Amino acid sequence: MNQGQDAMNPDEGQGRPAPVASPGRMAAVRVVLAIVATLAALFLVANHSLAFVLGIVLFVVGILISVILHEAGHFLTAKKFGMKATQFFVGFGPTLWSTVRGETEYGVKALPFGAFVRITGMTTMDEVDPADEPRAMRNKPAWQRAIVMVAGSFMHFALAFVLLLILAIGIGQANDNTTTIGSISRCVPASLKKFDQGSCANSQGAAPAQRAGIKPGDKIIAIDGKPVHNWTQLGTTIRAQPAGQPMAVTVQRDGRELTLTARPATVPGRKGSYLGIGDAVIFTRSNPIAAVTFAGSAFGQVVVGSAEAVAKLPAAIPDLFAKDRAKTPAGGVSSMVGAADIAGQAVASSGGWRFAVSDLLLILISINIFIGAVNLLPLLPLDGGHLAVLFYERIRAWLARLRGKPDPGLVDLQKLVPVSVGVFVLLIGLAVLLMAADIFNPVHLPQ
Repeated sequence: MNQGQDAMNPDEGQGRPAPVASPGRMAAVRVVLAIVATLAALFLVANHSLAFVLGIVLFVVGILISVILHEAGHFLTAKKFGMKATQFFVGFGPTLWSTVRGETEYGVKALPFGAFVRITGMTTMDEVDPADEPRAMRNKPAWQRAIVMVAGSFMHFALAFVLLLILAIGIGQANDNTTTIGSISRCVPASLKKFDQGSCANSQGAAPAQRAGIKPGDKIIAIDGKPVHNWTQLGTTIRAQPAGQPMAVTVQRDGRELTLTARPATVPGRKGSYLGIGDAVIFTRSNPIAAVTFAGSAFGQVVVGSAEAVAKLPAAIPDLFAKDRAKTPAGGVSSMVGAADIAGQAVASSGGWRFAVSDLLLILISINIFIGAVNLLPLLPLDGGHLAVLFYERIRAWLARLRGKPDPGLVDLQKLVPVSVGVFVLLIGLAVLLMAADIFNPVHLPQ
């Protein structure tokens, strides 16, 4: 529920002002943000590959679906409790198509930058027909109103959990701590600073692994007869070998064991011997039980990460336009434009479809959990702010009963308009600032 009477049709001026702003002003803000977002999208896709553009399109579709589900959470719970919901629209601006089913108008608007639902009598500021007053949200029991408020964030959390299950069962969890070889270096660097792997400029010749006949896909199971079980152990063992001395490398290849001979090299400025191998990432699918465990653990990690991102946001603002933004606290915060850019980079990377799908799902998962959590903060006009008002009403009613006085009733949100407007302006300003940083000083994924 885009707060207040977000549920109000942006094309109409009916009803009293919502706690944040009037429908006309809200519509104007949405149009401005839509124009900015469109320009940002055009900026992002300019001079980029088709895969990059596809990543952005998939990201936008995923976010739009999550927003629709958010509003559906409010809508379905409101209908369940007998509240009157008169509109459910996808998008903002001029109406492209609509149909009426029962008492609700469903439709699609021109600007696909969100969704909204109109629930009658959400607050004391909403004008309601006397005939609809019994079904107004404000007249329903507190626990029902609370569920309707929480339902939006719940849908974000549920979607994130389902995507985590899909990731674990369908794609698999990435594991790079294996002894399977993903790449073979062509040359031994003569200098780490000037070495060019592509042309082998500033090199000492062919890499030991290439000379020995080690190939991508081989799984190293022993060095000089000593078993190795993970990449960390393998790296430690190789670095400890005497440079220039032959060592036996036992590999599994196509179901057979082969023992090859390699002579590790020395690279100036690098500790230990050098073989010239890179690890492979193995995707391991989980069974349903393990997937649930993984999803729960990952969900908790994202919640903690989201809290840390919010906590470091004030310190990150001065570095948003710093030259090395990725190395500062600002490298971990971004707007939807920045997230779309990262999604495009992830899909355009050459790591294969599993990497692309996995990265895109993780981005959508993180954003849904973040939005769901932030939306529950006790600040108007967020849903959490309306929940806080609801809890205040219940506590005030309880104290009144203890004193033998009547229930004071609903809070007059008109008095909270300045607070709502202040928070709204702050959120919009922060969003625009982050968007500008992501356009003019984007964060790039490591290659």
